[in-house]
Amino acid sequence: MPAVLRPRERLPESHLMGTSNRSSEQPGLANAWPSLNRRQWLRRTATAALGAALPSGCTRHPAEEPQHGADAPLRFPGKVPMRALNDSPPCLETPWHFYRHDLTPNEAFYVRWHLQFVPTTIDLRTWRLRVGGHVERPLELALDDLRRLPAVSVVAVNQCSGNSRGLFEPHMPGAQLGNGAMGNARWTGVPLADLLRRAGLRAGAIDVTFAGLDRGGYRTVPEFVQSLPVDRAADPEILVAYEMNGAPLPFLNGFPVRLVVPGWYATYWVKALSDIAVLPQRFEGFWMSKAYRIPTTPNAIETPDDLKAQTVPISRMNVRSFFVPPAAGSRLACGQVQHLEGLAFDGGSGIARVQVSADGGASWQEADLGDDLGRYSFRRWRLAWRPAAVGQQRLRVRAFNRAGESQPSEPGWNRSGYMRNAIEEVQVDVV
Repeated sequence: MPAVLRPRERLPESHLMGTSNRSSEQPGLANAWPSLNRRQWLRRTATAALGAALPSGCTRHPAEEPQHGADAPLRFPGKVPMRALNDSPPCLETPWHFYRHDLTPNEAFYVRWHLQFVPTTIDLRTWRLRVGGHVERPLELALDDLRRLPAVSVVAVNQCSGNSRGLFEPHMPGAQLGNGAMGNARWTGVPLADLLRRAGLRAGAIDVTFAGLDRGGYRTVPEFVQSLPVDRAADPEILVAYEMNGAPLPFLNGFPVRLVVPGWYATYWVKALSDIAVLPQRFEGFWMSKAYRIPTTPNAIETPDDLKAQTVPISRMNVRSFFVPPAAGSRLACGQVQHLEGLAFDGGSGIARVQVSADGGASWQEADLGDDLGRYSFRRWRLAWRPAAVGQQRLRVRAFNRAGESQPSEPGWNRSGYMRNAIEEVQVDVV
């Protein structure tokens, strides 16, 4: 039978982990959130696509503005209520309290598609993953064929290139994402390198391209195709994944299979993967030659008055760290131990240490690191802090990876709002 995206049932309370300052995200209010069932979503998708002539990604279409307003939480099929920057194509942020899990639950994992028509039903009896192009033996593999091959797993962060774009100053066009366009999961599947070996690369192979099942609907909309150099595609840690945290991929996160490129931004993690093609020349498609490019300067920094002419495709993630909790504005008792906690990650060197400041950066304390789930994973950190004086306190956190890289005191800027990288802070009230 075809696999179908079905309306979401109510979640068990064990999946709705919150913090002391949660409000409408409590389990008892879950059904009060606006919801979209499959039929409503398909209707919105069709309506929004009528005017689509250019790649839109997470940009609202003015003809189909939801009545509940921009950025309102929506409950999409298979998901908990999430901040919705767009509903066609879906662009949803993970609720912050779910980052208290080392592995982000599937039903809370963020969603980001590029083209208007997103697959909502797939017949696995006819679906095939095709591997072709500049190869000796083209392949067509059913999902069961992939599952019969030797499988490997990797825990890795998937982060949108534009995560935190809404925090850049000055603002630039694009989805005004907060920090919730990221997630950490255990991905299981077949190494891409194994599939390429089975197909047999011919001499002169240069690039490998990846295309999924989402469509723009018009010839003027470039298909979403990404590419990797052959040498990078041969990395045994890159997967064609069919499981996420021990379960089949959710439809909204790429069912039946997606590419997993540990350490690199999610633009390369093509969802609903259907075609892999080996090329004897460099790929020059829109999403590589025009979109998802960054300045060649350190940390991709430029200024609005000095836009750099030289750019390259975005690739490896930089170092980030966050508080989870406390939340901004939390009230903490003076003289009592407060258990600060958070997460840190980078592009694959691995987190070596995390430091926390309770005085706005004048001094720093070493935090304790949690379990090491792998160099591509979130790394939990914790620190017991006893505030000694009442008033507002600025808490800051910074991480260092094993290559010695860290976060600058102030965030940089670039024209696309990519790769935010700065010491994060929260202001709390000690009473």
